[in-house]
Amino acid sequence: MNNNRRKFIKSSLSLGAMGMMLPSQITASVAKPEPNISTQILKPEVLFFDINETILDLEPLKKSVNTLLKSNDLGTLWFSTMLQYSFVTSLSNQYFDFGKIGVSALQMVADTNNINITEEQAQNVVKHILNLKPHPDVKEGLQLLKNAGYKMVSFTNSSNFGVQQQLKNASINEFFDDSISVEDFGKFKPDMNVYQWAARKMKTPNNKCLLVAAHGWDIAGALWADWQGAFLRRPGQTLFPLAPKPHFDKANLLELAQELVGLK
Repeated sequence: MNNNRRKFIKSSLSLGAMGMMLPSQITASVAKPEPNISTQILKPEVLFFDINETILDLEPLKKSVNTLLKSNDLGTLWFSTMLQYSFVTSLSNQYFDFGKIGVSALQMVADTNNINITEEQAQNVVKHILNLKPHPDVKEGLQLLKNAGYKMVSFTNSSNFGVQQQLKNASINEFFDDSISVEDFGKFKPDMNVYQWAARKMKTPNNKCLLVAAHGWDIAGALWADWQGAFLRRPGQTLFPLAPKPHFDKANLLELAQELVGLK
């Protein structure tokens, strides 16, 4: 009996010590090994471009959301909510059109702020995502890359119809050699499998794919899929500190293009 009592006390003390450990110590004991992400810059075979906010300016759409909701800042919350619930559907093995998620997200933001809007009002605002203009640096940057012979592909969470309309209405569709929508895969970025699927679709090794994006979550997903990453610092965007650092970190597309054309 004394032996059993001693074992019980020893076990209790061990558990108590665990309880007194700092969170960082506990995390360190169960942390997964850091993936081996290559920081080597290779000349990419294909440039994959995120579209919303990276290439096209979302600010006019966010202002339309603010106008509908009679607010100065809910437009940004709406787009974040739209992204959040696209991730939720992927994690739940579901898929809905990105535009429909946008309408639902707008209704949710309105509801949580005690603002009454109809589904039709939400649809009328969200459809303006098809008519966004490119950022001022985009056309010159794309032209520079095209002149240098780069293969360029749009790679977006928008539907096939949605991205076709976006590129056409922004007068930049002629710069792209191909267009890839996650609609054909049934999951949204940043699911790692989406990037690897896109690489296979373009018959390109992962490490020769370069994602150009203005979202930290998108860059993180690409890097963890063994792609190269180029982050564009659009207003209000930043990198995820826990992700690997991207191969390129530039203020705009023109700056990135000027560096890419010099690669051998």
